[in-house]
Amino acid sequence: MQDENIGAEGAKTQRLAFALLILGAAGIAFAPIFVRLSELGPTATALHRMVLAVPFLWLWLVLGGRGTDGPPLRREEYTRLALAGFFFAGDMSIWHFSIHYTTVANATLLANLSPVFVTVFGFVLFRERVSRLFLSGMVLALLGAVTLMGDSLQLSRQGFIGDVLGVVTAVFYASYILAVGRMRAYLATRVIMFWSTLFCAGFLVPLTWISGEAVIPTTAYGWWVLIGLAVIAQVLGQGLIAYALAHLPAQFSSVSLLFQPVLAALAAWVLFAEALGPWQGVGALVVLTGVLLARQGSLKKT
Repeated sequence: MQDENIGAEGAKTQRLAFALLILGAAGIAFAPIFVRLSELGPTATALHRMVLAVPFLWLWLVLGGRGTDGPPLRREEYTRLALAGFFFAGDMSIWHFSIHYTTVANATLLANLSPVFVTVFGFVLFRERVSRLFLSGMVLALLGAVTLMGDSLQLSRQGFIGDVLGVVTAVFYASYILAVGRMRAYLATRVIMFWSTLFCAGFLVPLTWISGEAVIPTTAYGWWVLIGLAVIAQVLGQGLIAYALAHLPAQFSSVSLLFQPVLAALAAWVLFAEALGPWQGVGALVVLTGVLLARQGSLKKT
C-alpha cells in the first residue's frame, strides 16, 4: 500500500511538473514578441533580459534561503553554473546572428532541433536511453513544427551560414537543458536561475559591446518591454522549465518545449493579426500528438 501511495504521489508530481513545463514554454514563447517590440537591437535586448531578471531572482534566492541539499556551493558547482550561463548566452546570441543570415522561420525551426541533440548527448555522455515510442513522438513533434512553419521556410545557398548557425543554436540550448537537468538533482531552482542568469549576463556584455547596438531605451515603453521580457520569459518561463527538469527527463522536457513555436504563432495571431492557415493548425495538432506520444514513451522503461 505504501509503494502504491509513493507511486501515486510520483505520478501526481510528474503531472504537475508537465503542466508547469508547458506554462514555462508559454512564457518563453513571448520572448520573440518582446524582442520584436523592443527599441534595442537583439543582443542588447538579450542582455537586458538577463540584467533586469537578476534583482527578481536575487529576491527569490534570499526569500527561499540557501537552496541546496548539502554544504554551501563549491568551486566546481560555480563552474557548472557558469557553464550553464555560457550555454544560454551562446543560445541567444548565435540565434540572433543566424537571423541576419537566414529567415526567421529557418532560424527558429533549426533552433528547435534541440530535442535531437538532448537525446544524442544524453546517450553519449550519460548513457541515458529512450524508448522507441519516445523517439516516434519526438520525430512526430518535429514534423509538426516543420508543418507549422512550412509556408515561411526557405532553402537557399545564401542562407546556408544562417542555417548552420541555427543548428549551432540548438546545440547550445540542448547543452543548457542537460546542464540544468543534471544540477537540479542537488540544487534548487532559485539557485540555478540566479547564478546561471548572472553568468549569462556577464557573457553577453562583451557580445553587446561588439555588436555596437544602443543599450539604453529612449522611452518608458521601451523599458516596460524589457522588464516584461525579463519577468515573463526569463524569471517565469525559464524558471518553470528549470523546476520541471527535476521531475521530468531532460529528453522529454526538450520535446515538450516544441510547444513554444505553436504558442508563439498563437500570440502573433492575437497581437499582430498574423493569420494562421489550415496547415499551421495541422502542424500544431501534430506537435501536440507528438509530445503526448513522447510523454507516454518517457514513462516506459527502456
